[in-house]
Amino acid sequence: MGAGGRDFHDFNVVFREDSETQVVAFTAAQIPGIDDRVYPASLAGPLYPEGIPIVPEEQLVDLIHAEAVDSVVLAYSDLSHEDVMHKASIALAAGADFTLLGPRSTMLLATKPVVAVTAVRTGCGKSPTSRRVGRILLDAGLRVALVRHPMPYGDLEAMRVQRFATLEDLDRSHPTIEEREEYELPVRLGMVVYAGVDYGEILAQAERDADVILWDGGNNDFPFFTPDLTIVVVDPLRAGHELAYHPGEANLRMADAVVVNKIESAELGEVEQVLANVRRANPRASVVLARSPVTLDDGPSLAGKRVLVVEDGPTLTHGGMAFGAGTVAAREAGAAELVDPRPFAVGSIASVFERYPDLNVLPAMGYSDAQLVELEQTIDACECDVVVTGTPIDLSHLIGSRHPIRHATYGLEEAGGASLAEVLEPVIAAATRAQPAVSG
Repeated sequence: MGAGGRDFHDFNVVFREDSETQVVAFTAAQIPGIDDRVYPASLAGPLYPEGIPIVPEEQLVDLIHAEAVDSVVLAYSDLSHEDVMHKASIALAAGADFTLLGPRSTMLLATKPVVAVTAVRTGCGKSPTSRRVGRILLDAGLRVALVRHPMPYGDLEAMRVQRFATLEDLDRSHPTIEEREEYELPVRLGMVVYAGVDYGEILAQAERDADVILWDGGNNDFPFFTPDLTIVVVDPLRAGHELAYHPGEANLRMADAVVVNKIESAELGEVEQVLANVRRANPRASVVLARSPVTLDDGPSLAGKRVLVVEDGPTLTHGGMAFGAGTVAAREAGAAELVDPRPFAVGSIASVFERYPDLNVLPAMGYSDAQLVELEQTIDACECDVVVTGTPIDLSHLIGSRHPIRHATYGLEEAGGASLAEVLEPVIAAATRAQPAVSG
């Protein structure tokens, strides 16, 4: 049971060469348009000459009965503990075992130091934290390969191993909005970015490129590589979620350092609750306090204006957040009204609002060219004065609009406790010692 990422990795490392087990299907959820495909034979290996079908998760019970399934393996992230057990109950009632694969079974061992940045929920601030960590490593004179959690929503064979050393590399891959959001800024900083489907091959290539491998997690999943240092980001705006979501709680318990982010936006009691939960679950972890300041690009004034806010899609949908950087920026800049996009939504964007009826800002959904067009049409249909995008990259580079667009981004500022530089010192020392000597 997957979402086009962890499921493929778990298959590759646990089942692909297991001749005593037959994997009959992947089921797909969370991400639109990733079902009704085939995991190709070139990736599935010689035991699966026809590949493996990928079907909607709604067909799970029928699959269990039709294929006499012995075991259902959960292989995706950012589910509440309650939702995990609901899925387990469905599998058990249909007669199958329900399995969770852990780090020992699924993490690959690297020959270079690995720093992992993960989170307890989607939208905690992993990406700004990863960029800050990468900047510290680069400033120490180290070559950094940032390996991103998979987002294989397109041609799986073509995406087996993706390497982005330049923006031109990224443009040639024709990425989705979500992919560009995660890859573009690290490349601009000077890191080589890897992603794809086969993380054994990805690791082998990244090891040749780098002195340190930086694992940049997706959702609240745990790493695919065994980390030498694990940094986990928690969010006091969702206090309590650090102990209530899978596998985010496992990440918290495995952490060497915990970044308590967004302390400037949360209430003191929320920060204290998160700190108490961190101390209770993992008292050995170092704690880094951090702020997430919002920067708003230049453009027309928002004071007294009707503003449409477009936020990062996954943060609003399976991340469960009601707002992000765009909303914060619009309010701080004096917007008179945040326009409700729901009456103007078209196509698959309207379907997103049907699935998440409490949303009143626009999620930046762009998993396909068609969906990107529908996002553009929705924005153009809105009656507003200015659009503020709170997505990791500026959407105006990807879509046109009859409205002026201003872009807001989150950063990361350390604000107390341990520092990330201190946390990284052992890794930097080990990687520096391992660098080949340069003859002069």
